[in-house]
Amino acid sequence: MYPTASSSDLSLAAYRYHLPEALIAQNPAAPRDSARLLLVDSPKSYQHRRFSDLPDLLQPKDLLVLNNTRVMPARLQGRKPSGGEVEVLLLEPASADCWLALVKPGRRLKPGSLIEFGELPEVPLLVAQVEDCDRATGGRILRFESQCKSDVESLLHQLGTVPLPPYITQSQSQPEQYQTVFAQRLGSAAAPTAGLHFTPALFDRLKTKGIQTAFVTLHVGVGTFRPVETADITAHQMHREWAEVPAETAALVQQTKANGGRVIAVGTTSTRALEGAAHQKPMGQPFRGRTDLFIYPGYRWRVVDGLVTNFHLPESSLLMLVSSLIGRERLLQLYQAAIESQYRFYSFGDAMLILPEAVLSPQH
Repeated sequence: MYPTASSSDLSLAAYRYHLPEALIAQNPAAPRDSARLLLVDSPKSYQHRRFSDLPDLLQPKDLLVLNNTRVMPARLQGRKPSGGEVEVLLLEPASADCWLALVKPGRRLKPGSLIEFGELPEVPLLVAQVEDCDRATGGRILRFESQCKSDVESLLHQLGTVPLPPYITQSQSQPEQYQTVFAQRLGSAAAPTAGLHFTPALFDRLKTKGIQTAFVTLHVGVGTFRPVETADITAHQMHREWAEVPAETAALVQQTKANGGRVIAVGTTSTRALEGAAHQKPMGQPFRGRTDLFIYPGYRWRVVDGLVTNFHLPESSLLMLVSSLIGRERLLQLYQAAIESQYRFYSFGDAMLILPEAVLSPQH
């Protein structure tokens, strides 16, 4: 049985914890699978391992489900015609040559405002006009127009850079280090960070052990990283993100369950893709569409049995999702243990493996 939710579990203040700034990872582990792994395999205990131990911690017939999204060069540095600097983070396409984007500073950029990018050398390569404001995200709908022979999509790739989260301020990482080794489908504004720990050699070892892998896609956007701001977390509204559970993955999930195996999601985005699909289609059916599923304590799980995940920000929807699997108090105790043991936190940080044995309450 999964943890039940108390009234305190639904309070935003209950998801606060103090993290020393020095534990915010600025660079990824090298090699990727050398990151530390907090193994949670019982209701009361845990172990300190390495991510490279993963094949030894799972069972034959288990299925790992990973998110194969690829991070876009979504960050653009522009300027207003008057000269003021503007930073743009592309979130998702809205229509032909139009994008939903977060803009900083945004308050003064009303509909009709222009943002210029690049120089030719005097004429900008690309111009965006603010078409509308998006109340749900606080972002802007931008219409891009090329000012040269190149098309808009090519210019966005040429001028954009892969965005790192704002808490990563002193990184020497290369752009490919913020992509998973299995990234295929371009469309995310941020990486599915639990997947960053995998290497080709690790996949080979998993296969040798009889542990299957499958892929879903969820393009990470504002729904994933937008902070929860309502005192009662149940009032929080998730932004819809595009997801796909292909037919072969849906069939593998169903087959794994039938054979007594366990479905282990790699990351909260893979989790939301699987569970979001199960809310809209019967298990075993492919899914392609948008999901705004918000998972918090009291949620009744339909697909996922266990979870590989990084350590998340206080008061984030991601922290609430993991709490719904293992219990908020237990999770915060584990976070405190990780802090005391100097684990590295957030996107480039270490990981946690929550196995089904830890999800069950002690009396089971």
